[in-house]
Amino acid sequence: MPVEVSQKELDEFFHCALDLVKEAGQMVRSAIQEDKQVETKASFADLVTETDKGVEKLLISKLSEKFPGHSFIGEESTAGGTKNDLTDNPTWIIDPVDGTMNFVHTFPMVAVSVALAINKEIALGFIYNPVLELLYTARKGRGAFVNDAKLKVSSCTDLAKAVVMSEAGSGRDQERIDLIFQNMKNILPRAHGIRSLGSACMNMVMVAGGNADAYQEFGIHCWDIAAGKIIVEEAGGYVCDMNGGPLDLMARRVLCASSRELAEQIVKLVKYMELERD
Repeated sequence: MPVEVSQKELDEFFHCALDLVKEAGQMVRSAIQEDKQVETKASFADLVTETDKGVEKLLISKLSEKFPGHSFIGEESTAGGTKNDLTDNPTWIIDPVDGTMNFVHTFPMVAVSVALAINKEIALGFIYNPVLELLYTARKGRGAFVNDAKLKVSSCTDLAKAVVMSEAGSGRDQERIDLIFQNMKNILPRAHGIRSLGSACMNMVMVAGGNADAYQEFGIHCWDIAAGKIIVEEAGGYVCDMNGGPLDLMARRVLCASSRELAEQIVKLVKYMELERD
């Protein structure tokens, strides 16, 4: 049975999370130039630091204290063995440091990404890059903003005039690498250019702000794209599966664009591997 949440409750969720995201961001900002304890997860290029773990612990502990009936999906708790379960229950989806490789190397494209799903639909989204002091927020039906300025996607509908965000990801098996770069090779001759920031959520807010026109990637996770989804949509953009169908948050692939027309052109050029669901 669908969960009923009032606008007053949503506003409370928003303002509480906003304060915590700002607090978490300052942890990232103060740590980025410091020496880091770096561990690996699925591959030598899939990194985690004490800051990733500390930020996620802060967010989950304080949100669960404030909203004890809510559920959580977090990148680091998932890596530690916690099972992901996206139900109708209000569920916070958390990437404590999106762009951990960037964070380790002090490249400034890092962000705290937090989304709230209710009835499996994203209702709130926050992406905070504390290094560049860019705070992106969105509430369903109420627009998307960066530092209180309204976001709007570009008017691009033609791949020949588009900048497309693409990523190599952290996986290092040859089949996956070949497919990722084949997608880029298919797009590049037909587009103005390809860009890569090393952070899924930062790629998505570039589309939301009209700084880029599209973004495609497979191999990512729900916590990489949940907040970005609502921010792009509330900025007037289009978000879908790489096959052109509706986005499945747990399917580990995404395509977002300034327009449906542009997304449909990219769908024809990209392929993906079926990976284990989140």
